[in-house]
Amino acid sequence: MTLKKINDAYISVLDLVPVNAGGNARESLLNSMELAQHVEELGYNRYWLAEHHNMPGIASSATVVIMGQIANATDRIRVGSGGIMLPNHAPLVVAEQIGTLESFFPDRIDLGLGRAPGTDQLTAFALRRHKQGGAESFPSDVEELQQYFSKTGTNHVRAIPGEGLDIPIWLLGSSDFSARLAAQKGMHFSFASHFAPAFTVPALQLYRNNFEPSDSLKKPYAMIGLNVIAADTDEKAEYLATSIQQQFLSLTRGRPDKLQPPVESMEHIWTPEEKAAVEQSLDPKATIVGSPETVKEKLVNFIEETDADEVIINSTIYNHEDRMRSYEIVAEIAD
Repeated sequence: MTLKKINDAYISVLDLVPVNAGGNARESLLNSMELAQHVEELGYNRYWLAEHHNMPGIASSATVVIMGQIANATDRIRVGSGGIMLPNHAPLVVAEQIGTLESFFPDRIDLGLGRAPGTDQLTAFALRRHKQGGAESFPSDVEELQQYFSKTGTNHVRAIPGEGLDIPIWLLGSSDFSARLAAQKGMHFSFASHFAPAFTVPALQLYRNNFEPSDSLKKPYAMIGLNVIAADTDEKAEYLATSIQQQFLSLTRGRPDKLQPPVESMEHIWTPEEKAAVEQSLDPKATIVGSPETVKEKLVNFIEETDADEVIINSTIYNHEDRMRSYEIVAEIAD
């Protein structure tokens, strides 16, 4: 299977394993396995899972466990974390877990790292990492993690499995912090355009302008995250997009919930102020909604503007078949 591209940018999948209203985590996890098999056949490059905690509508908290199941259910597609939230974990544990996956599935595992906890402060405290530093220790934690993967390891503590394995490490970000660090360390970089679109171009410029080649990466490689809700008509896509609008509305209200079914109109659900807040988060430049023609135009424009090497697409859609179809449409655009 030839990997698909749009304007020389590979296409990949970001999965938050959404839990539907009236559904449960088991159904969502099985849907993710089916989706991974589907997009592998369509020619997508990667399938990444994102770590979140204490979120009723997201079942990807045990990210490494799901990665193993997805990798086992597929044959070629790269499987990774988009990302593992490093403040929640001891670097040694991450190295051992990812090293174990790479040992099972050689040359198919990616390690994407984020510096936020991916949850609220109370839940971060419950994750037992509060005594060992948080986001402020991210650079030193990344350095420690790299040491565990090196061929020589550290003086006294070694990651077995993990030591000596060539596993691509990506830094994820929605600001300039990880862009600077990825450039400084010569690492892959992925920017969360899907919820911070205004900072995308400045962050990518900063990364590329300051990139220092490393043993693992000779030139900068940047991936951007996008929300895409594609359907056969603009009207249906806009209808399906009301589910992600309701999801962000629940976050705005501080009451995260399961993914709600689409509605004919949002006007009776949100206030004008809430509508403005949600629309700011779901900027139409990086939350692309529409028919194949509409999606193609917007995707091509954003890829040209950012000069991205790859786009990783999150499609938060209530109905599983509609979600599968959305990824099909993007693959057809790549054809």
